[in-house]
Amino acid sequence: MRIETGVNLQDCNTFGLPAVAATLVHIEEAADVRRVVDHPELGRSPKFILGGGSNIVFTRDLAATVLKVEIRGLRIVEERADAVIVEAGAGERWHDLVAWTLDQGLGGLENLALIPGTVGAAPVQNIGAYGLELADRFDSLDAVDLVSGRAITLDRMRCRFGYRDSVFKQDLAGKSVITRVRLRLPRPWRPVLEYLDLQRKCEDAGFIEGRLPSARQVFDWVCEIRRAKLPDPAVIGNAGSFFKNPVVTPEQCRDIIARDPHLVHYPMADGQFKLAAGWLIDACGWKGKSVGAAGVYERQALVLVNRGGARGGEVMTLARAIQESVYGRFGIRLEPEPIVI
Repeated sequence: MRIETGVNLQDCNTFGLPAVAATLVHIEEAADVRRVVDHPELGRSPKFILGGGSNIVFTRDLAATVLKVEIRGLRIVEERADAVIVEAGAGERWHDLVAWTLDQGLGGLENLALIPGTVGAAPVQNIGAYGLELADRFDSLDAVDLVSGRAITLDRMRCRFGYRDSVFKQDLAGKSVITRVRLRLPRPWRPVLEYLDLQRKCEDAGFIEGRLPSARQVFDWVCEIRRAKLPDPAVIGNAGSFFKNPVVTPEQCRDIIARDPHLVHYPMADGQFKLAAGWLIDACGWKGKSVGAAGVYERQALVLVNRGGARGGEVMTLARAIQESVYGRFGIRLEPEPIVI
């Protein structure tokens, strides 16, 4: 366990927003969490858990003790007839895990390529992209309780996954540190190609019914699609998709289509419809606009960016203006994906 004081977190969040942590603890193994709990000073202080910082908007300095999760390790845990179970340390980069599974000849995570952040943060958000969610491949995880220091293991049911949601954003928010995550990669593997952009890639590459792309091919396509639409946080600060895609009733969807026939919407299994938040924002004329040094990305209206020197307050002022604009035109309230501190 390594402890630092007065640490600037600007390089620890992909938005590149300034914030100072009074105390930062580097968590390199599960035992470090128990050491924090047992520490005479750190144990009593409020805690804030930090992974890759890809889903956070800092608007102030942090008085809470910041636990930066850096637990590493990738391994195959079990090979069964119907699945392979792989395990990753919570501090591993998510994309590195996806690439590693492919190097082992294992498909199943390729649709989730290039999602920024760490493995430990993935279940918190129930990350998802291109027709797949983490919950679809989840097996179990290990965590440490921040009150008792007790190790716990949670299966899929106990994680209570929802759309960009989990028990770690509800009852267990800030109460436990995820240390290791296990994923179930199915056998036999079949590609998930329901997403329109992937279907177009299949057609362009000459794949027809009965002839399917490999997991590596889907991975490459997803990387190409994401790079064409989303900015690299290493080049321009951002937290990826800033707003959740809203879910509405069939009646609400029909009402909006009556006024805006080009509405981008997707039917869901429960009869409701998911609307493309990026389309709603673009329709309100926000693409490329800025508030101070915070702006809306020119290629994808769903992404807010740091144009250089932005502060968290500017990002949230822009976000609230977008929310008000979308609500005024469509009667839909957009909900931010990142955690706002």
